[in-house]
Amino acid sequence: MKFYRRWQPVQAMTFDLDDTLYDNRTVILRAEQLLLDWLQARCPEMSAFDWAEWQAMRLQVIERDVSLVGFVTDIRRAQITLAAGRCGMDAINAKQFADEAVAFFLHERSNFSVPQDAFDTLSALAEDYPLIAITNGNVDSERLGLSPYFQQVFAAGPDGAAKPDGALFIKAQQALGLPVSQILHVGDHLKSDVRGAKLAGFKACWFNDTKKPLTKQRHASILPDVEISHIGQLLSLTRDS
Repeated sequence: MKFYRRWQPVQAMTFDLDDTLYDNRTVILRAEQLLLDWLQARCPEMSAFDWAEWQAMRLQVIERDVSLVGFVTDIRRAQITLAAGRCGMDAINAKQFADEAVAFFLHERSNFSVPQDAFDTLSALAEDYPLIAITNGNVDSERLGLSPYFQQVFAAGPDGAAKPDGALFIKAQQALGLPVSQILHVGDHLKSDVRGAKLAGFKACWFNDTKKPLTKQRHASILPDVEISHIGQLLSLTRDS
């Protein structure tokens, strides 16, 4: 654990989910490969699209509708709809195809187990702190067994713009009913989580499992209050510490 600012105890915590409580990288890679197999099995014409073409279609749907930025599920749905249209489907069938594809992806995207140490840490913290999750992702926290530890789960899209925008932080602060200075946000991303939290007035805990120091991180722009390398280190940050 490393402190960058003089520590003052907090009264509540908010948590990022992806890559903070579990390794989301491997989960997404697996789910995306399964989705690609699903798409090609149901529409063989999609085998002609390589990675670069899929990325170009993703950029195209965002350029068409910049309001999609930060809404990962909507971007994926629009991307697949565009691909289906290029494969000859009419608008109605392309939309239905994309809806089915996204439903398949969301199922596989949450088809994994959260490490036990994350559950153990959340269980211990929940005895002393109200906890809220705020995520830019689309994981099913209920299915993963995470929801019982959080008073609420706020997600980008349904609940507001994606971090580092302040919308989700504001909702969390309002739900907790505490001054922002009394809330610690825990997350892995230096822009979405640390910068977002500090601009919202929260304290920020950077979860760093990269083995790279802050000075070598591409998105470093605002100092966190504290850095941890293992989620269990949060247990030493008590109200009286």
